[in-house]
Amino acid sequence: MDERAKIRVTLPRENPTPSYWQDPPHDIADQHTTKDLPDRADIVIIGSGITGAAIAWNLLKDVKPGEAGSRNIVMLEARQACSGATGRNGGHTKAASYRSFLEHASLLGTPAAVQIARLEYDNIQAVHAFAKEHNIPCDSNPCHTIDIVYDESQWTAAHEAVAAMKAAFPEGDPVAEYTFHSPEEVQSKFHCALDAGTVAGQPQTIYGGVSYPAGSISSYAFTTGLLKLCLSRGLNLQTNTPATSLMKNRDERTWTVQTPRGNIWTKDIILATNGYTAAIAPTFQGVIIPLRGQVTAQRPGSKVPEKGCLPTTYSFIYDKGYEYMIPRPKGSRNEGDLVIGGGLVRAKGDGLEEYGTTDDTTVNEEISDYLADTLTRYFGGDDGKGNWGEDHPDGKVRKEWTGIMGYTPDGFPMVGAVPGETGFWMSCSFQGHGMVLCWMCAKALVEMMDGRDNGELKAWFPEAFRVGFERMRKRFQGRLHTSVAVPPGPAVGGKSA
Repeated sequence: MDERAKIRVTLPRENPTPSYWQDPPHDIADQHTTKDLPDRADIVIIGSGITGAAIAWNLLKDVKPGEAGSRNIVMLEARQACSGATGRNGGHTKAASYRSFLEHASLLGTPAAVQIARLEYDNIQAVHAFAKEHNIPCDSNPCHTIDIVYDESQWTAAHEAVAAMKAAFPEGDPVAEYTFHSPEEVQSKFHCALDAGTVAGQPQTIYGGVSYPAGSISSYAFTTGLLKLCLSRGLNLQTNTPATSLMKNRDERTWTVQTPRGNIWTKDIILATNGYTAAIAPTFQGVIIPLRGQVTAQRPGSKVPEKGCLPTTYSFIYDKGYEYMIPRPKGSRNEGDLVIGGGLVRAKGDGLEEYGTTDDTTVNEEISDYLADTLTRYFGGDDGKGNWGEDHPDGKVRKEWTGIMGYTPDGFPMVGAVPGETGFWMSCSFQGHGMVLCWMCAKALVEMMDGRDNGELKAWFPEAFRVGFERMRKRFQGRLHTSVAVPPGPAVGGKSA
């Protein structure tokens, strides 16, 4: 893993695999708010995914549409608007907080674990509420989810984690709302086969399921809709304009952002660059590691109930890994399609070669083959007699694409002022968990920038998410939180207030 972390991070590549969500591209995909690149700005945001868009919104939300705010804000995007991880994910708003709760409690103490779980829940609620309030057409679908567990140790640890959460939260708190289901319930209620065959020598037999509140959304449609709200309040969006270098000016307080179309002088730079961060901020080489994820959109088999428009989202959890599945809801484009991603550990070396790469112009063929077969097994079963049936006559896989995520050594985002710098801010590296972290992290960052880094912010924003030198010195060892169990290491302890 050390060698993968050393691979030089590049800017986003040209001609990425076409994402399901970006077909067709939004009408602001190639936006240049002004024909020429401004030579000055109060704030330059680099990145137009959900983080950059949410930061812009928090900076501009008090401006009335059609009016100019007090701050001149320019957003730079290397490719089309929202063409990075946000526009290339699976469309899941799912926290699965129980799967990291025991580890967080062990490393940080129970109060911090409670704070993180609550932030994740609040983030999901806020995203769907915002989409509804502002009438953003993005297939926002608050619903329940089910984790189908195929590993005995993970099933046992899930019970321990849920018990710990219920003990840590007030009775009836929705953050700790989890229901366990027997294998027979999983089969009858969620239509999965009890036996999904054997993969890599491991029997895929259901131990049970865990259901809880979650949701699905077109992150691309949500974020482009959010960007349009920001544009109406004065945001200057410049797509196809990569930031290639960040230079501190002689006054030590301001910056020059270099691009192929010219330079911008600015007081504040904000990195919303996720897995690409080290390409323009080399200090983060080996600190924020790109990891390529892979997703497919598949047409449902002939026997899948509701013609694929299942009422819950899914995860399929096994030793060391998982897949996630989002049914496209009724009324959406390609309703009934099953969007399924994951399968990282099914590639050579448990997916080692997916770490460190920024190449989303291609797919991993091993993962492609695996994902193409997963739903047939999970629903149809080893004997094919379950709830899949015949593949769709137009072919099973409608679309397949990749995207670049960002990971840190400790498994937490990096939010706040870049250590040792003035006017240099970041909200990056969301561990493939951005749709349940980015919104609240963006809110926190703007609070910090506007001088409100006080007790009120500390009450809800985790200290573990703040960027700092100590975190930046840690060694990257791979993706965390793939197991519910507590990994080896010293416990911190502590109880929630």
